[in-house]
Amino acid sequence: MLAELRTKSQITIPKDIVKNLGLSEGDKFDVFEKDGMICFVPVVVYPKKYIDELNTEMAEIRKKVRSGKQPAFDNVDALFDKLEK
Repeated sequence: MLAELRTKSQITIPKDIVKNLGLSEGDKFDVFEKDGMICFVPVVVYPKKYIDELNTEMAEIRKKVRSGKQPAFDNVDALFDKLEK
């Protein structure tokens, strides 16, 4: 498929690719050059406040795991086994 570089350095992504990847207007991409190729990688961007809240929650969970107050499991099956008991 061919795409053409337009004014303001814009390129239209072919419809088949948009459909196959489930892309929609407003999606974000990491764009970089590698070995002479232009790469577009879809990404999800979260607000900093949300990431900070997740980091705080994860720190609290890690603290509970270290203290033994929060059980830790090696895999999902072990978690479900514990939940079924």
